[in-house]
Amino acid sequence: MTTSIEGRIAEELGVRERQVRAAVELLDGGSTVPFIARYRKEATGMLDDAQLRTLEERLRYLRELEDRRAAILDSVHEQGKLTEELRARILQADTKARLEDIYLPFKPKRRTKAQIAREAGLEPLADGLLADPGVEPLAAAAAFVDADKGVADPAAALEGARAILTERFSEDADLIGEMRERMWTRGRLVARVREGKEEAGAKFADYFDFAEPFTELPSHRVLAMLRGEKEDVLELVLEPEEPVDGPSTYEGMVARRFGVADRGRPADKWLADTVRWAWRTRILVHLGIDLRLRLRTAAEDEAVRVFAANLRDLLLAAPAGTRATLGLDPGYRTGVKVAVVDATGKVVATDTIHPHVPHNKWDASLAVLARLAKEHAVELVAVGNGTASRETDRLAADLIARHPELNLTKVMVSEAGASVYSASAFASQELPGLDVSLRGAVSIARRLQDPLAELVKIDPKSIGVGQYQHDLSEVKLSRSLDAVVEDCVNGVGVDVNTASAPLLSRVSGIGSGLAENIVAYRDANGPFRSRRALKDVPRLGPKAYEQCAGFLRIRGGDDPLDASAVHPEAYPVVRRMVKRTGGEVASLIGNTGVLRSLRADDFVDEKFGLPTVTDILRELEKPGRDPRPAFRTATFKEGVEKIGDLAAGMVLEGVVTNVAAFGAFVDVGVHQDGLVHVSAMSRNFVKDPREVVKPGDVVKVKVLDVDVARKRISLTLRLDDEAAPGGTSGGPRRERGARPPQQRQGGAAGGGGRGGGRDGGGRDGGGGQDRRGGRGERAGGPRSGDRQAAPANGAMADALRKAGLLGGGSGGTGGSGGGRGRR
Repeated sequence: MTTSIEGRIAEELGVRERQVRAAVELLDGGSTVPFIARYRKEATGMLDDAQLRTLEERLRYLRELEDRRAAILDSVHEQGKLTEELRARILQADTKARLEDIYLPFKPKRRTKAQIAREAGLEPLADGLLADPGVEPLAAAAAFVDADKGVADPAAALEGARAILTERFSEDADLIGEMRERMWTRGRLVARVREGKEEAGAKFADYFDFAEPFTELPSHRVLAMLRGEKEDVLELVLEPEEPVDGPSTYEGMVARRFGVADRGRPADKWLADTVRWAWRTRILVHLGIDLRLRLRTAAEDEAVRVFAANLRDLLLAAPAGTRATLGLDPGYRTGVKVAVVDATGKVVATDTIHPHVPHNKWDASLAVLARLAKEHAVELVAVGNGTASRETDRLAADLIARHPELNLTKVMVSEAGASVYSASAFASQELPGLDVSLRGAVSIARRLQDPLAELVKIDPKSIGVGQYQHDLSEVKLSRSLDAVVEDCVNGVGVDVNTASAPLLSRVSGIGSGLAENIVAYRDANGPFRSRRALKDVPRLGPKAYEQCAGFLRIRGGDDPLDASAVHPEAYPVVRRMVKRTGGEVASLIGNTGVLRSLRADDFVDEKFGLPTVTDILRELEKPGRDPRPAFRTATFKEGVEKIGDLAAGMVLEGVVTNVAAFGAFVDVGVHQDGLVHVSAMSRNFVKDPREVVKPGDVVKVKVLDVDVARKRISLTLRLDDEAAPGGTSGGPRRERGARPPQQRQGGAAGGGGRGGGRDGGGRDGGGGQDRRGGRGERAGGPRSGDRQAAPANGAMADALRKAGLLGGGSGGTGGSGGGRGRR
């Protein structure tokens, strides 16, 4: 290629090539993105973590492209077909799709009809008819009849010649590339219900008669339809912009490319039929597979982006801090599990109470909670949002009302992933003497104290803040979510003397094995007194120390700088500052007046440039500062405890629990999230709902419409919107020529199916979001269009099955309904 990988990435990012080259060298040398972004700004020219993550992803893709390019060059060379022109075309291919288009004619394949025809000596017949359509086909074919070669008659000879030309037409890289882009920009996806599946597939009803251009399809619709196809409810057809049964523009493109035209010559009709055959049986099938993969990939990329963004917001949610907390894991028959953790998160008491049906021991339960709160100086009550959460929240409210002297604050906490943690090997190791049922209450209490520290113990996919997550590429999703967790953990910093092994394992340069070694060393030798002492941990070598030291905090240790984000390698810079100002390091830290009197330029040297020195001064002003927002809770309206208590026009306070491409789900305290459709978020156009709200935000919403039977709640952030008169939503305005938003993108009425269990990881395609954690958008009614005639082509289905694309996605169970609640 004329442009290097680094040069291409630099062009895409809009930065200098030397910046990219430096970042690539650091990544190849074992440095992590958080370390490079924070401590190697001079080398990379201030590339931030988002740019570095993009760089890292593109580097992986382009290196894979180069590896594939080399393999193709070797393959074609071994076949003796590598001309200089072909080599140049292969070297100039800038995408994997283009590379595979060029390689297709040379790709080893099973013996095709075209190969058999060539072996029978029929290629001259095909070439002759294409070059001179004035020849009568049957007459020309008669000369190629040879029973010994399997050519029984002129018709068989013409069939073989057609197979040769069909393969030639369908393997022209430039033609296929042009047609692919045309079909992508002008084609559309058509969905229709399979016969007899209307009732069983009712959750996909909005796609029973649907068509929309490829370029206008949002990710959630694509994933919903692919799931509907996988469940054998929907039939999906990828159509060009015109019927494929009649004369086709695409056939015309093939004909022009190879000089086929109807001029009344003897072979013209045969050649036109060959073009039509090539388009319908080979090219359309090939393009259908390519575009289906492109649709799914784009939808997956967007779904992964949304999942990652929501996960980041959840991990960086405001921590309640070091305050003794009482965790309540709600339940009916099995009771409410209770756990008290002290300010450090240590479990100091557990119990099980039975305030609800069938036991109804309300007063006895209150007595137990009051005693525990008093004995352990509890400040916060964390109520899990699973089954019986509203009743348990009412219990906590009664506790606060009856015992004002305890000065308690109650908070509803997401249970997402709690059961996964409870049954995990780490939970068994961390809480060995505790019953599995009580571990969930501990997790609920701890995640209020510090969401990041607790949620890192759970597989990110089990936290359930994505849409259609079970249909996504496992590798792609895991890679993205792991990067988010790594960035969040290192952005906040970790107290090495209190952190769990799972939290330490997310620190730059530390894996799970090294994290276990750190914890074991800490348990055996007591708290670390300095960062230098980390070097004594088995297998923690110089490279790991370089990567992790700046992100690990040691509070109250031998060196006050060890509690800051200043990297030990930069301590000499701070010593020079101390020497300039006089006094001690401790007196300089937090001394804003003195620090602001220093000029960063005065401390720049050959190793530490202006960006690093500026960071050091900023860090010394507020050492170890937490980038997360201040802790705040929503106040649910008294008397509004179930969906039936809601009425159109009510203004409520709630917490954003999840953000999808089509809107945001908000918990208003009725055990069922409502949906603020993207069109009801602002008076201005909103491209991405996360521009307006993020998970964890406390917001005021107005109820537009409530459908108790279908468990749907329509909300708006525009408090001056008119509520629905007579049960009909009047909130989000319609877009011209489209269905109302309630029907068009996931249903603004929200609500719908029962959630995916407490972990939100069950069936995640549903209508709204149940308070038990289920996620998903009802297979919401997008615009439909007039169906075009589609070829009844078994070849397409066969090709899709072979390519693993029929049904789209992997894993996922269920569509819009969601799984069952935990109890």
